[in-house]
Amino acid sequence: MQSIKITKSLCPECLKVIDAEIYEDGGKVYIRKSCQIHGDFEDVYWGDYFIFEKANAYEYIGDGIKNPRTSIDRGCPYDCGICPSHKSHTVLAIIDVTNRCNLRCPICFANAAAAGYIYEPTQEEIFEMLKNLRRNQPVAPNSIQFSGGEPTVREDLPELIAMAKELGFHHIEVNTNGIRISKDPDYLKKLLDAGLSTLYLQFDGLTSEPYLIARGLDLLNIKLKVIENARKVGLDSIVLVPTIVRGVNDNQVGDIIRFAARNSDVIRGVNFQPVSITGRIDREKLRDMRITIPDVLKLIEEQTNGEIRVEDFYPIPVVIPISKAVGALKGRRFQEFTNHQHCGMATIIMPEGDKLIPITRYANVEKFMDSMKKVYNAASNGSSLKARIHLLGALRYIKLSLMKELLSSVLTQGDYGSLGKFMRKVILIGCMHFMDPYNFDLERVQRCTIHYAMPEGKIIPFCTMNSIHRPILERKYSKTS
Repeated sequence: MQSIKITKSLCPECLKVIDAEIYEDGGKVYIRKSCQIHGDFEDVYWGDYFIFEKANAYEYIGDGIKNPRTSIDRGCPYDCGICPSHKSHTVLAIIDVTNRCNLRCPICFANAAAAGYIYEPTQEEIFEMLKNLRRNQPVAPNSIQFSGGEPTVREDLPELIAMAKELGFHHIEVNTNGIRISKDPDYLKKLLDAGLSTLYLQFDGLTSEPYLIARGLDLLNIKLKVIENARKVGLDSIVLVPTIVRGVNDNQVGDIIRFAARNSDVIRGVNFQPVSITGRIDREKLRDMRITIPDVLKLIEEQTNGEIRVEDFYPIPVVIPISKAVGALKGRRFQEFTNHQHCGMATIIMPEGDKLIPITRYANVEKFMDSMKKVYNAASNGSSLKARIHLLGALRYIKLSLMKELLSSVLTQGDYGSLGKFMRKVILIGCMHFMDPYNFDLERVQRCTIHYAMPEGKIIPFCTMNSIHRPILERKYSKTS
């Protein structure tokens, strides 16, 4: 057993900040803490110490935003947000447009049936929330996700999408269970015409059982119908979002990836989300349900027969050298994924028939990113010629001509359209593990880049919103259900 670090966490019972220790034991990483009132708690933090250490090599501390919306008063995580202690700017903004839903999922943390009240901002409030997000300095978010609840229960969702587009959001997602879209392709066409970029589709598996357990209803045919309707109306960007629960659907991760590859004309990615424990749970059940990022990566390797391997995945901050290099070449700031290195890992695959080919078979990721750092340093020092020489040199670490051409376009043009062309030739496979009060680590939350906007002008990191702030703020702006 060895201690890794001392951090701050939450008591899962009273949500007070308490000291916590991250430590390694038997090749796994654990978090343990003690509340003076509620006793001791321990949970698995990361299921593999070796992968934990690999991620540490990609740590990058951001510089936050220049115009925080709150001051430091009670201390992190109670001053959200964003307060001056936060170290990352918003990359993906989220607005919950309602907490009403046409499902009652047992694992949901945001629905009116569970809360006992309705939270549903008006169009005017959402307009102000969008404007508030776009005021972020030094760089405003380009991506917005309308979430809930179930956003499609709002009749004015097309108007909200159009509003976001007008205010400068280039990438607009709708987080949905797909029920309404499966029944009404014309409604999906309205969303697309209004400016929808991507459907973020809840997708727990390819059999009925995961839906019956996690959602209380067999939704498989509904998910398949959404994909069919997307083809009908010309939407070519769906991200499948499986919530992974040990013993429920952890045996389907490989099948889900292969399904995405077979439908790569419309599916752009799979974002596996290990389940977050949003309510009180006994310790034995917690250990039974808990699954971490390394566990999912190992399942992917096992269930794809090694076509995608654990070592093909990198922490999210690996791409920061690209953002900084392109920004230096273009003379402006681009968004930087300065998430904590243990928040998520991802890879890119290029399907070839039935084969799953990770980007690492075509590219030396480490050497390519090192070259991007040289591009940034040269451009920052005023030597654009030297920067472009390094840029050309970086492409020698890309073997496939098509990928080299696409990446060259992204790096030289640095616009959303170029990135979109690249992403439509590949599939992003990611795993994001959002925290709950049992595995909460303040170091991670201070570097979160996924932020909720609220009517009162606050912008709140994802994990503090869902662990602490949601019931307080939503009730403040709610009406009785």
